[in-house]
Amino acid sequence: MTSGQFRPVPQILLELPPAERQKLYDEAVVILRRLDWTDVAQLTALVMGNASLQQKLTAVLINYLSKELRAEIQYGE
Repeated sequence: MTSGQFRPVPQILLELPPAERQKLYDEAVVILRRLDWTDVAQLTALVMGNASLQQKLTAVLINYLSKELRAEIQYGE
């Protein structure tokens, strides 16, 4: 990433090349495969209702952005 260039996380994710998307997906699936879900709505409800899952998935994303993309994470207020 370019130094000093702010981009929101959704934009960064949309611009990832397929290989990088797969790498991030593979890391998230390690957490999600333990869950019993049949569709995206059910998965969303499971994750949104479980603070521990939210923390784990957030950690996967933050680690990927900071280590793989060397991005500096800035938290909104």
